[in-house]
Amino acid sequence: MQKHAHIIVALLSLSLLSMELIWTRIFSAEFFYTFAFLILSLAILGLGIGALLIRLVNIFNKEVMLPISLVITAFFMLISPPIVFLLNLKISSVFSDFTMLMKLLLALFMLSSTYIAGGMSLALIFKRNYLDISTLYMWDLFGAGMGVIGSILLMNWIGTPAATFVVAIPIIMAAVLASKKFMKVIPISLFLILVPLLLNSESLLEMKREEPAPIVYKHWDALSKIKIYDGDGYRRINLDNAANTGVNEFDGNWDIPDSLKFGFPIVEQVIAEFDSCRFLSLGSGGGQDVFQGLQYGAAEVHAVEVNGHINDLLTDGELADFSGHIYTDPRVKVVTEDARTYIRRYSNYFDVIYSFSSNSFAALASGAFALAENYLFTTEAFEDYWDALSDNGYLIMEHQFYMPRIVSEVKEALKNKGIENPEDYFAVYGLNKIRRKMLLLSKKPLPKKLIENAFVCIPPENPFYAEIEHPAPDSLKGNLIDRIVMSGWEVEQDSALTNLAPCTDDKPFIAQMGLWKNFNFDSMKEMRALSIYGFPLAQVLIVTILAVLLVIVLPINFLPLLVKRGGMKLKHLAYFFFIGAAFMIVEVMLIQRYTLFIGPSVYSLATILLVLLISSAIGSKFSGWFEDKTSFIAIITLIVLESFLFPLITSKFVGFGMLPRMLISALLIAPLGFFMGMPFPKGVKKVKEFVDWGFAINGAASVLGSTLIILIAMNFGITISLLCGATMYGFAFISSK
Repeated sequence: MQKHAHIIVALLSLSLLSMELIWTRIFSAEFFYTFAFLILSLAILGLGIGALLIRLVNIFNKEVMLPISLVITAFFMLISPPIVFLLNLKISSVFSDFTMLMKLLLALFMLSSTYIAGGMSLALIFKRNYLDISTLYMWDLFGAGMGVIGSILLMNWIGTPAATFVVAIPIIMAAVLASKKFMKVIPISLFLILVPLLLNSESLLEMKREEPAPIVYKHWDALSKIKIYDGDGYRRINLDNAANTGVNEFDGNWDIPDSLKFGFPIVEQVIAEFDSCRFLSLGSGGGQDVFQGLQYGAAEVHAVEVNGHINDLLTDGELADFSGHIYTDPRVKVVTEDARTYIRRYSNYFDVIYSFSSNSFAALASGAFALAENYLFTTEAFEDYWDALSDNGYLIMEHQFYMPRIVSEVKEALKNKGIENPEDYFAVYGLNKIRRKMLLLSKKPLPKKLIENAFVCIPPENPFYAEIEHPAPDSLKGNLIDRIVMSGWEVEQDSALTNLAPCTDDKPFIAQMGLWKNFNFDSMKEMRALSIYGFPLAQVLIVTILAVLLVIVLPINFLPLLVKRGGMKLKHLAYFFFIGAAFMIVEVMLIQRYTLFIGPSVYSLATILLVLLISSAIGSKFSGWFEDKTSFIAIITLIVLESFLFPLITSKFVGFGMLPRMLISALLIAPLGFFMGMPFPKGVKKVKEFVDWGFAINGAASVLGSTLIILIAMNFGITISLLCGATMYGFAFISSK
């Protein structure tokens, strides 16, 4: 084996995987998360393109190119993010402004250059050491696994902007190892670029935008970018430039006049029905829900928020004094966890479950190949809320955009619980002046008096004045919510602008409300092209990526067939294509599925990716111990178990704490990962020096698989998507013969 080859591979993979995760976090916060998906998916195509260059261009296929390609990788990793921000991309104008489109293409070139050079480096090492591919691929996967942990730790310790540049250090180290004698000064000189970028990271990696209010605090970690805006009597926490949650200014004195209190009358009314109300805030955010629970006399308040830094701000941080230290009130239990996983530990317990704008549109920090899913708003979620409510309990939930689908899910959930006439158990209100809607769900049929009096003391001129959309009075009969309740979403779907179908845990993409019937280029130019308005933005971007792959990228992967050095059999090309697509399909879907069990946070990401990559690394090392047939049968069998049996197992452990859930997830994922690490080195041993070509096909197929499967998951579900991965592995096995 080439000297230091395994260390160089590990360092390179560590940086590349870290970069993917960190760049996803950056672009999700500063641009639309769907455009982060587009930009990074296309950029990562560079890995395969770099490997293809090794096969096609003689000058690149030389040992001396390794230190050069590593230096280029590190150089573009350092300069690409700030250059992209200097371009001042306005995503809303990309489809109507030719100049902005050119800027987007330049951004894609800058970001993909890192991956192209990185792909060249990996392909060079694999090509020259193909006899040791099992060990090299092990170190490749091991380095990627360390990149998962490293990127998360760095983002949490030094902040996301600084982490963006620090992750280039492993590649610089790899370039030093690969360089000879005095040539080591070239990669070392990259620190002259690194240091000033690191010192100015926050200003370099932030879009120029007009802020709505003075910013008094900033924080950017692996989960979110947080800004605190100052206001008159309140502060606002902004998450990823997309979602906001308010914080009331409070001096800790509950005897202040009622006119200074904030809250909805319905919250006060339902809390008052209980002598000792147990109140849960479903995504407590800035604590306004907690404030209402306390001010209206709840005896026990559970403040459940997945973002731990927000809880820290309110408990003993920047917002503790401002909010009157309500989080240290003895009645309050502060919980840093996903509300869905937390609430499933309770049965017949909470008197009031309250949710006010408890989710954002930010992407889960799971790499380029994921769209934002939300398990708080699925049919099964409402079944969980129902089970957690006491016999006389209430659920109060507000949302700006999702209410039509939520109503569909509530009806479905109550039917699943055996409730006759489910429409009698909930009411929906339109707070039209602030463009919000509120659901009131009761464990018993709602009395007419409570429905009508829920907002009775709010005058019509007040922004929080509400109209009853279900059960609608004569003046409001025929509104969309009332029609969905009375006729069913299926009847109304044809005439609706957005997707009304209820989401499930198998298809939790509630924010993907767009419909293809609404597609037109004028909407894209106006950029009211968000799915919440009915435009199929995510699907359009996915189709765009697929078109680039099918029309440009995949065809160029067959160019070696036209030159003399081409010589790999078509069945081998198919083999590398299928295992590349299959691996990423399974990886993406495992992230989606186990996120529900562990909770949507950096902990679930770290657990799933780390276990999958490390177990695959071990599998690569021992790939020679197993026949092809054995490894593929094991993979397909375990995917089928992941699809049908393992969800039943995890459902039995939902009441456990986070650490046990992480360990259980690791035990279920590791065997599959072990065998998934075997097909690539097995294939390399068959094609030998043509590994660069196989790696190129594998890289293109990885992006194709991870992109296409999101589209399949949104339309057919996670289970079907996992089975697609199993099918791909089946095709790979057939190709291996």
